[in-house]
Amino acid sequence: MAKDTNSNHADQYYKAKKKEEMKHQVITFALMIVFTIIAFGLVIGEFDKLFVFPVLLVLAAVQVGFQFYYFMHMSHKGHEFPALMIYSGIFAAILTILALTTITWV
Repeated sequence: MAKDTNSNHADQYYKAKKKEEMKHQVITFALMIVFTIIAFGLVIGEFDKLFVFPVLLVLAAVQVGFQFYYFMHMSHKGHEFPALMIYSGIFAAILTILALTTITWV
């Protein structure tokens, strides 16, 4: 009987955890839709290109972060090495872009 009670508590814990995770994913998905609508609105609207381009880059970076963290489950334990490789690749890409930009403009 004690085993059944312990199992019941574990089941409730995992159900609550899964429910919370699903809630975060739905909220993140809704935010990504809102960011996409904002981006389309900025492009369609008569805004200055010097304003629109940086805002689009920031919205894109936030969406990539949401994709990695929530939809690719980088927040879970056991995904440290793939996360390290992804973040290292992003760092190398940024360094390459900065280097090429510096070489081009100097």
